[in-house]
Amino acid sequence: MPVLLFVLQLAATLIMVGLIWFVQLVHYPLLGAVGEPQFAEYEQAHCRLTGYVVIPPMLVELATAAAMLAWRPDGVPRWVPLAGMGLLAVVWLSTFVLQAPAHGRLVGGYEAATHHLLVASNWLRTSAWTARGGLLGWVCWQLLSAQR
Repeated sequence: MPVLLFVLQLAATLIMVGLIWFVQLVHYPLLGAVGEPQFAEYEQAHCRLTGYVVIPPMLVELATAAAMLAWRPDGVPRWVPLAGMGLLAVVWLSTFVLQAPAHGRLVGGYEAATHHLLVASNWLRTSAWTARGGLLGWVCWQLLSAQR
């Protein structure tokens, strides 16, 4: 069971790593090019539809990361799930304290300062998810190396 939890966590995390880099480098910067007349409608649709893509892997990632605190695969040091949960705390706090409120303001219409805050603050999530991906990649390497 611990290896299955790890594989599910790795898959969910890597999905989010790819998605957050796309959002950081493409999607969020392009919000500024939508145009004022359509922006509020676009942002409302963005907020509604993005949840379908991000909520399932985020919940799987959170559940499996929490489970890994209790059930670790053999050879996985105790600090790994603790560090992973710390990085997830950064992601979730950043989401609810910085990005969600920025989106909430942008639903009312484009604001350059809020858009800039959204793009700049999203580097916190991008960095934390990338670090999680690297951490879990290292664990995967360790687990596969131990199988030889």
